[in-house]
Amino acid sequence: MNQTISEGRIFLGQGELPVHLLPKMGNRHGVIAGATGTGKTVTLQVLAEGFSRLGVPVFMADVKGDLSGMCVPGGGKPKLEERAQQIGLADYGYLGFPVTFWDLYGKQGHPVRTTISEMGPLLLSRLLNLNDTQEGVLNLTFKLADDEGLLLLDLKDLRAMLVHVADNAADLTKEYGNVSATSVGAIQRNLLVLEQQGADQFFGEPALQLTDLMARAPDGRGMVNILAADQLMSNPRLYSTFLLWLLSELFEDLPEIGDPEQPKLVFFFDEAHLLFTDAPRALVEKIEQVVRLIRSKGVGVYFISQNPLDVPDSVLGQLGNRVQHALRAYTPRDQKAVETAATTFRVNPKFKTNDAITQLGVGEALVSVLDEKGIPTVVERALIRPPASRLGPAAPEERQAVIQHSIIGAKYNQTFDRDSAYESLKRSAEAAAPVPPPPVREYRAPQYERPRPEPAPRRPAARKTDTAFEAATKSVLRSAGSQLGRSLVRGVLGSIFKKR
Repeated sequence: MNQTISEGRIFLGQGELPVHLLPKMGNRHGVIAGATGTGKTVTLQVLAEGFSRLGVPVFMADVKGDLSGMCVPGGGKPKLEERAQQIGLADYGYLGFPVTFWDLYGKQGHPVRTTISEMGPLLLSRLLNLNDTQEGVLNLTFKLADDEGLLLLDLKDLRAMLVHVADNAADLTKEYGNVSATSVGAIQRNLLVLEQQGADQFFGEPALQLTDLMARAPDGRGMVNILAADQLMSNPRLYSTFLLWLLSELFEDLPEIGDPEQPKLVFFFDEAHLLFTDAPRALVEKIEQVVRLIRSKGVGVYFISQNPLDVPDSVLGQLGNRVQHALRAYTPRDQKAVETAATTFRVNPKFKTNDAITQLGVGEALVSVLDEKGIPTVVERALIRPPASRLGPAAPEERQAVIQHSIIGAKYNQTFDRDSAYESLKRSAEAAAPVPPPPVREYRAPQYERPRPEPAPRRPAARKTDTAFEAATKSVLRSAGSQLGRSLVRGVLGSIFKKR
């Protein structure tokens, strides 16, 4: 039976029956799992294209750099055309999608920033890998900044605030509790490491506005927001903390809308295991709460991971739409993962789910989605449809063309630095500094001009002139007197100069 791109639903693939994802169930979250090279990226791309066609904006991280090709039409892949014919996709064609590129480092997309205050002490503690005592000092710092009306926007604000806390530790202990100088020093060192990793570019203004992620193209399709994460993955803790911050911001800022006909935004979280690895229990509980409640705000969250065991059961149980690609069962842990994945599907009597998971070929998957009543459908072994956009990375010039024509580029490309905690504390320190005494003026001895000798009175004409001997004697005496006078003057001035 020929399949077409159905209006109002997303065609995922074809098994014995076609598999469609209903937009009304798109905000019930989902998971895409499977071993490396089994087709997870294709499934992710197909879902993103499907939501975009419906006018739903999406956000996803491009970990390997190959999702950037969504901005241009596909083509040149005979295997994809063969797959389209195999599943009976009658109107398969190539099409590029409206894309906005983002990058925390501002190199491969528009810069993404937030403020220290918006990040908050909980996520910042995880980003800095702080222990309980250090986290307590960081919470104290945020509380003090709020009480004193000081803005924490960037890293220099936080550093200045930590110095302020350390300098006033004795006074703060009475109201806020003990302040350990060792903990303050440890936080400062971790901030330095974070800055050396380039994270200082992430904190500042202008901060990202969520409305810019929820835009539509002029033709009505949802914008595909792609975060360049290939360099970001060198710091997995920053990657996972950023995505968790973005998810929590959506949860806090968006209004309650119940169950809409389709999501307002779909959020894809690739390499989901990084979110939960070494995460404290309090943070896992926060994630569970956000995933459970953000559905009513019209946001769908889809986790992509190699192993379903990477996602805690408390979160996995809330993911209604499931796509499971092939898993290997060579080790006891692999076998447990296969068993876990199999138990999350509604049984299909036509095949054994455990065996099928290890036998799936590239591009095949076990798929179960929610029906109109919110009930999981019987698992179907399906061949995932090919994407319409390019399967692979965009060329650098293609990426730059998209960035240059973006309507939001000028909004985030220039940074600014408001008056905040750093400037306020600096002014306070300068005002409290002791006033230096006025400078002592240096004494200089007055200098006087040598009085000119008065001219000798005219001799009476009748007086007898000096003889040659008398004239010579008087000239010698005058010369000796002049040299003595000059020596005395140089001696006095030299003494003054040396004293000065």
